Order: sequence, then C-alpha cells, then structure tokens
Amino acid sequence: MQDLASRMANWAVKVQYEDLPPAVVHEVKRRVLDSLGCAFGSYRAEPCEIARRVAGRLSGNPGSTILGTRHIAPPDWAAFANGCLVRYLDYNDTYLSKEPAHPSDNIPAAMAVAESNKAGGRELITAIALAYEVQCRLCDAVSIRARGWDHVTYGAFSTAVAAAKLMMLPVWKMRHALGIAGVASGNLRQSRVGELSHWKGCAFANAARHGVYSAMLAAEGMTGPAPIFEGANGFEKLISGPLDPRGPFAADGANWTGDFMILKTSIKYWPAEYHSQSAIEAALELRRGIGSTDEIESVVIESHDASVDIIGSSPEQWRPTSRETADHSLPYITAAALADGQITANQFAGARFTDAKLLELVAKVKVVRNAELSRKYPIEVGNIVTIKTRDGRTLTKRVDVPTGNALRPLSDHQVMTKFHSMADELIGTDRAAALADYVWRLDKLPGIDDLFSTSVVT
Repeated sequence: MQDLASRMANWAVKVQYEDLPPAVVHEVKRRVLDSLGCAFGSYRAEPCEIARRVAGRLSGNPGSTILGTRHIAPPDWAAFANGCLVRYLDYNDTYLSKEPAHPSDNIPAAMAVAESNKAGGRELITAIALAYEVQCRLCDAVSIRARGWDHVTYGAFSTAVAAAKLMMLPVWKMRHALGIAGVASGNLRQSRVGELSHWKGCAFANAARHGVYSAMLAAEGMTGPAPIFEGANGFEKLISGPLDPRGPFAADGANWTGDFMILKTSIKYWPAEYHSQSAIEAALELRRGIGSTDEIESVVIESHDASVDIIGSSPEQWRPTSRETADHSLPYITAAALADGQITANQFAGARFTDAKLLELVAKVKVVRNAELSRKYPIEVGNIVTIKTRDGRTLTKRVDVPTGNALRPLSDHQVMTKFHSMADELIGTDRAAALADYVWRLDKLPGIDDLFSTSVVT
C-alpha cells in the first residue's frame, strides 16, 4: 500500500485541466476574483504593509510580483506578502468540516508560482483546484484544532502540491516536496485564541511560503523525509493522529466520484469570521423591529459548538482591543450589526470596537450552546438571535444557512459587486473591470502577467 504522500502526488500529477468539470473551472475563477478583491480591501492594513516591505527588500529571478506593485520578489516571499493581503480582512472563502479552513488562502501561492514558471491560465486553474482538494480532504479527515494545532498546518501540504504541479514536477519530486513541507508544518493554535494579533491573518501565508519553498527545493533535487504522514515520528504521530483522507487519496483505494471539494466551499458575504455570518444576517433582520439599541435589555445568541469554541467563549471577545479579536468575536459582531445596520471594515476600526456605547451593548450579549445547531453543523451553520426589549417584547430570528454558503451561493453578479467594492478605490473602476475580465477569461490566457500589471496601486 502506498503512503499518503505518494497517493497525493500520483493523483495530482495525473490530473489535467481537461479533467475538471466546467463548474469547477467556473468556481476557481470566482474564487480568484473574490481573493483579488479581498487583497485590495486589506492593502493598507498594517500587517500587509509590513509583509510588503519585508518581501520588497528581496528580488527574484525568476520571481513573482508583489500584488499592487511592480516589484519582483522570490516566489515564496511573494506568496507570503500576497497571502497576507487575501486573508487579512477575514473576507475570503471558507470550508467547514472537522477542521474549518479558508482554502482560497492557497490562491496567492499558486499565482506566484504560476507567474515565476510562465504557466498559463489553465495550469493555474488546475493547481488551485488541486490545492482545494488536498486542504479540504485533510480538513474532512481530522480536526487538528482539537489537538492544539492551527488549521493552517494543512496549508503547507496543499500549497506544496499546487506549486509542484505548476513546476511540472514528477511524482517522486512532488512526494519529496510534501516531505519537506510536512516536517516543519506545525503551527500552534495560539494564533487564534486569547487576544489575537496580526499573525492571525498572516499564519496561512507563512505556511504557503513554506509550501512553495519546499517545492522549489524539491525541484532542484532536495529530498524530504518519508513517510511524512505515517512515519514513526511523522505527522500522524505528533500532530494529527490517524489520518485517512477520502476521495482520491483514500487508503482503501475506493473509487473517486469526481466530487471536487471547491464546489463545497462558501464565499463570505460579510467581512467577519464565518461562524458569525448567520448571526449577522439574523441581527440585521431583527434590527428592523427595534427603534434604537437603547431599547435592548438583553441579547442571547444560540449557536453550535464550533462557533462557541472559536468566537464565543473567550473573555477577550466581549471587550476586544484589536481588530483581529473583534472580527473573531460573535458577541461584538452581532452587537455591531444591531447598532450599525451593517458589517463592513468600518466596524473593525479601532475607534468603533472601543466605543463605550457599543461595548455596553456587547456586554448585554450572552452566547449559549444549542445541541440541535451543533448536530446540523457543518452542513448548516446556524445561529438563533433573541432580543428582549425594555418594554417586554421578545424578538427572535433563526438563520440556518447564511447568504453565500455553498447551499445559498452568491451569484456571479454579487461576487463582482463584492470585488468592485474593494478594488475600485485602489485601482479605479476601469482597471478593476479589466482585471475582472482577465479573471473570467483565465482559461484562455497563455500567462498571467496581465493580472499583476493591471493590479498596480498608484
């Protein structure tokens, strides 16, 4: 029986663009467009500027463009700088399973390697689809969060596969890339508990940098430890526990039905942690029945276990002192939706999440576990919001599947609207429209240089 890294490599090398169903190709384009929009939205954020400055001190030949600039950096550093941009707002797509993830985090790494290796649009699309497959299948297999590891740990493997695919590495070299990526892949869950820091939005970008770097080394003949997953001191022993991803990587050789995982991922409608999306939707609906938040006596949010554990149980979430904590706080996000009637980047500005009046409302919010919602997770991602008013009224709204979920997907028009809401301000409406046109024609492009040249922020 082949080890898991060999099964991943064999399958990834075999899959070609022609094997992708049209729906998968279309979803990849939507995710690329959405990711670029998120990148523009966070372009001025402090950690993204830090990453851009550091990567900007390095030059690559061949190299990859730091998004928004004309600077060519080493591909792994471009993957890091651009990955911070896509992830920082917590607005890019989501996959929920035993381990939640944001698989579009793989896209900046794939774009960096595609550019440096002169790959075409079809090759990029294929690599992105493979990265989604690897990361999401691993998320289905085991929750590493439960063992103290961050979900981005899986990203070293998925980005290594995408990079190796774009470099056209043979199976044996891709297996070595997985070994190099995996042996130093462990990321502590501390990135996402307590008082959160800049690193929350940069952790996957760093995993992606390592995945690309691993493939670059393997391409030159560097060998990696094996078996990386099943070894005596390997990934399963120290990080994940028993690991048998289903689908094309299954150890039992089960026939894969072609159910590509990207079709099961969700695009966010609001720039906040995904488990809060249905609470936002419920709060905005309830707000119509309240004249003023001064009328609110109490707010109870019934939620599922994953939501409570991640964004509704830490004391810091009731009094955030950083943007990162605010956008990972179910009580704060729900209160902000009730107070402001919207959730945008403005609700996560320092002046807003430290506002005394808003924090008074946050203090009235209680988060409780709901067994029914927990049983339905992750197929449904529900929240029930109940408000009691000072005049004795009780208002309740339940949302089981939020807007943008794979079961209620955004239309192409909505994806475009979201993209333009962030891109137009930085590159102008005309260039944003041209960039979107390039993305929709990605499968026809012989290279992706135009995507970067059109994205320069002036």
